[in-house]
Amino acid sequence: MSPFDPRLLDLAQEFRESLRLGVYMFRRLDPEGDLTAAQLSLLSMISDGGLRVGDIAKNLGIKVPSATEQIIKLERTGLVTRQQDPDDSRAVQVVITEAGASAVESANQRRNAMVAELLQDLSGDEIEHLAAALPVIAKLNSSFQN
Repeated sequence: MSPFDPRLLDLAQEFRESLRLGVYMFRRLDPEGDLTAAQLSLLSMISDGGLRVGDIAKNLGIKVPSATEQIIKLERTGLVTRQQDPDDSRAVQVVITEAGASAVESANQRRNAMVAELLQDLSGDEIEHLAAALPVIAKLNSSFQN
């Protein structure tokens, strides 16, 4: 027996399904771009500072060897570099390079334009509802991360 209101469970299911389909949609954006969705996600994740490989894998929901494989590919193209972790001399962090930051900016501009094109088909009310939902989604993301 669940302690949750059945309406919350239904909302949770609809929300999860919507996010799942949204992830699929965003993965299909910009198929001509140089970065895959996974690479862009990894680069965006480290754009505010370096992260250890284990943290990258955890955030992406993949195993460390898979994250390492992605990092090696990005390292070969000059988009990331590995540096000594300032908090632990035995560990390394993956850090975005200037070229990586530029690639993220370029990909984000193209992808934002593609999403803006989709959004222009919404009514004014729908756009307002979407805008109003974003702080709630950000709050959920924040509570999940903490």
